[in-house]
Amino acid sequence: MLPRPIARYLPILDWGRQYNRTAFSNDLIAAVIVTIMLVPQSLAYALLAGLPPEAGIYASIVPIVLYAIFGTSRALAVGPVAVVSLMTAAAIGNVAESGTMGYAMAALTLAALSGAILLAMGFLRLGFLANFLSHPVIAGFITASGILIAASQLGHILGIKTHGHTLPELLESLLHGLDQINIYTVMLGAGATAFLFWVRKGLKPLLRGIGVSPKMADVATKAGPVAAVVATTLAVWGFNLAESGVKIVGDVPQSLPPLTMPDFSPDLISALFVPALLISIIGFVESISVAQTLAAKKRQRITPDQELIGLGAANIGAAFTGGFPVTGGFSRSVVNFDAGAETPAAGAFTAVGLAIAAVALTPLVYFLPKATLAATIIVAVLSLVDLGILKRAWGYSKKDFMAVATTIALTLGFGVEIGVSAGVILSILLYLYKTSRPHIAEVGLVEGTQHFRNIKRHAVRTDASLLTIRIDESLYFANARYLEDHLYNRVLQDCPVRNVVLMFSAVNEVDMSALESLEAINTRLGEIGIKLHLSEVKGPVMDRLKRSHFLDDLTGEVFLSQYDAMAALTDILPAKDSAPIVTAA
Repeated sequence: MLPRPIARYLPILDWGRQYNRTAFSNDLIAAVIVTIMLVPQSLAYALLAGLPPEAGIYASIVPIVLYAIFGTSRALAVGPVAVVSLMTAAAIGNVAESGTMGYAMAALTLAALSGAILLAMGFLRLGFLANFLSHPVIAGFITASGILIAASQLGHILGIKTHGHTLPELLESLLHGLDQINIYTVMLGAGATAFLFWVRKGLKPLLRGIGVSPKMADVATKAGPVAAVVATTLAVWGFNLAESGVKIVGDVPQSLPPLTMPDFSPDLISALFVPALLISIIGFVESISVAQTLAAKKRQRITPDQELIGLGAANIGAAFTGGFPVTGGFSRSVVNFDAGAETPAAGAFTAVGLAIAAVALTPLVYFLPKATLAATIIVAVLSLVDLGILKRAWGYSKKDFMAVATTIALTLGFGVEIGVSAGVILSILLYLYKTSRPHIAEVGLVEGTQHFRNIKRHAVRTDASLLTIRIDESLYFANARYLEDHLYNRVLQDCPVRNVVLMFSAVNEVDMSALESLEAINTRLGEIGIKLHLSEVKGPVMDRLKRSHFLDDLTGEVFLSQYDAMAALTDILPAKDSAPIVTAA
C-alpha cells in the first residue's frame, strides 16, 4: 500500500478500487459520445488559439489522461476551451507571429508555465484564492470574451483576413476587408452556423416527435457539429471550392501526439508569466465551477486543491505533447455527465478515441473549410454570452453592476488580459469597499423576547443611558477607523449615554489595527465618563483579545449575551445573579 500522503494525491486509487463492469460500460458509451463531439471542437479551438488544427487534438489526449489520474471530478472533461484558447492567442500574439515555429513553441511554454503555477497552488493549498474573483465579475468577463471570440471568427465566416484582440480592432479589420468577401465561404459558414443553431434548439424535439428514443435523440444532437463537418467537407471536395478561395484545413499530420520541449528561455518566461497566471486562475475558476455543479448532482465531493494538481498535470502534459493550455470545459463536461460517465476513466477512453482519430481520420478533414470550424466556435461561445447579468446586477446592487459593466467594457475595449486583470482587481476592491463600510446597527430589545434588533426596523425597548451597537462584519484594518468615527459621532449626539456595548455576535476576527481602534475607543470614551462593554464575543475572538492588554484596560465588562448586558446596566430588566464573563464565549 502507498503511504497516505502519496495516496492523497492519486484519486485514481480511490475510484479505481471500486471499478466494475457496469462503470466500464457507462464510461465507454460516454467516451464515444464525447469523442464524436470533441473532434471538430478540438480542431476549432486550435484555430481560435492561432495554432495548427492538430494541436487541438493533441491537447485533448494526454491532458485528459493525466487529469483522470490526478483529478477528483468523476465527470469533468479536460481539454481546450474557448476562453482559454482566446487568452492563449492574445498572450502568444504579443511574443511571436501566428503560423511560425516560435508561436507554437510559445504555446508549449505557456502551457508549461500554467501547469507549474497550478501545481504550485495545489501543493500550497491555495485553491481558496479563486474565491477572490466575484461571480458578477467572472460573468462579465466570460460574456465579453464570448463576444470577442464570436467577433474574431466572423472573418473566417466571411472569408476575409482579420486581426486584433479587441472589439474595435476586430470590427475595423472586418470593415476594411468587406471588399474581399468570398461568397462561397459565406454560404458555407452562414449555412453551418444556421444549421448548428437549429440542431441545438430544434433537432431533439423533432427526433422525439417521430418516436426516436431520448438517448438516441440526445446523441444525434451532440453529433450535430460532426454532420456540419461532413456536409461542408463534401461540398468543398465535390465542387472544388478550395480553388475558388475557400480556406480549408489542409494537411493534418497523421500521428499520435509528439514529444515536444517548451522553450524555457528567461525572456520568454518573463513575457508569458503574467498571462499564464491569468489563464491558470480563469481556467481553474471555470473548471471548479463545472466540477462542483456536476458533483453535487450525484452527491460526490470535489477537492479544490487536488483539482489544481489535476489541472496542473494536464497542462504539463499538453506542454510536452504538442498542445496548449487546457482546462475543464463546460459543454464537454455536461455532455460527459449526461452520457452517463461514472468515473474519470471515461476521459481516458475519450483520449483513446481521439488518438485513433489522430492516426486514422485526419486525412478526411483535408477539405474541411475553416468557416465550419468558425461556425462551431460561434455557436458554442454565444451560449456563454449573458448580457442579462447587467440588468440583474443593476436591479440588485449598483456596485456589482459597476464591476460587471467595467469588466465587460475593459475586456472588449482593451483585450482579455486587461479585462481579467481588471476583474481580479475589481473583485478585491469591491470586497474591500463593502467590508470597509460595514453595516452598523443600533439595537434594542424586542418586547417579550431576549432578541435585539435594529431600532430603525423594529419596535424595541431602549434606555437613554445605554447605547448598544451591533457590528455586522469582522473588524480589520480597512474598517476599524469607520467604526471609530461612527461611534464618536453617535455618542456626541446623546449626552445621557453612560454605557456603550459593542455587540460582537457577527464579528469573527479582530486584527491588530482593529484592536488598536478598540483601545482608542475605550480610552476616549473613558475620558468623557462613558464605559465600554462587549457582548456575545465568539470564543476565537475572545482568545485573541486575551493575548493583549485590552481586556485588562477595558473600562466596562464582557457579557455572555446582550440581554445580560441590558439587565446589568439598566433598570429596564431585573438584574441577574450571574456575573459578567471574561472567558471564551
